[in-house]
Amino acid sequence: MVDRLANSEANSKRIAVVEGCFGAAGQPLAIPGRVLIGEGVLTKLCRKKPKARQFFLFNDILVYGNIVIQKKKYNKQHIIPLESVTIDTVPDEGDLRNGWLIKTPTKSFAVYAATATEKSEWMNHIGKCVGDLLQKSGKAPTGEHAAVWVPDSEATVCMRCQKVKFTPVSRRHHCRKCGFVVCGPCSEKKYLLPSQSSKPVRVCEYCFVQLTSGGLAPRSDSISRPGSKFNSNNLSDDDDEDDSSD
Repeated sequence: MVDRLANSEANSKRIAVVEGCFGAAGQPLAIPGRVLIGEGVLTKLCRKKPKARQFFLFNDILVYGNIVIQKKKYNKQHIIPLESVTIDTVPDEGDLRNGWLIKTPTKSFAVYAATATEKSEWMNHIGKCVGDLLQKSGKAPTGEHAAVWVPDSEATVCMRCQKVKFTPVSRRHHCRKCGFVVCGPCSEKKYLLPSQSSKPVRVCEYCFVQLTSGGLAPRSDSISRPGSKFNSNNLSDDDDEDDSSD
């Protein structure tokens, strides 16, 4: 079906509408063989709080952006190549239901659909697109992905030293390797993580030691901290308003 739609006029018009909604600030999306599979609003768990984002699933990329005017205008366009994507379900917890993780080497985050059916459809379609791409390319599934950031609200004290309490003066920072919320003194080091940036990025002291000694640091999406509300169900990436924020 995808091959049949690839060069159809209806598909071209749908992609042109998406391009128009992002305007001149967005990247061109129409290329030969690209098909718009579906679209919808998902709740993305950002650094500060969950936020509604418009998502577009193509047969080779996942595109999302901030909603300015629903179905008319979006900004802050993000494009994720599906070849690098892996997905994992997230158990329901409280008001956060029908969620899953979208993980890539450069960026990982949790999203939530309005219903269980919608979640199933999104995950099935993403999984099929990724599978088809890997089959065509002969590549193996991505083995490494960026840590998912712990939301600010899940840490009142540094998750490494367990001593520094966060205040307007003592800011929260995020380690790019493990995703933990840490204090300034515990995250003074920087380390080059090529899959995430061409420049050295902030890492916590623990991860820096592990990285420089060849060890493996525990990640935010594989650990629960004793005495903390945080677990693998409460996952976030950087705040979309400022992707360079700590």
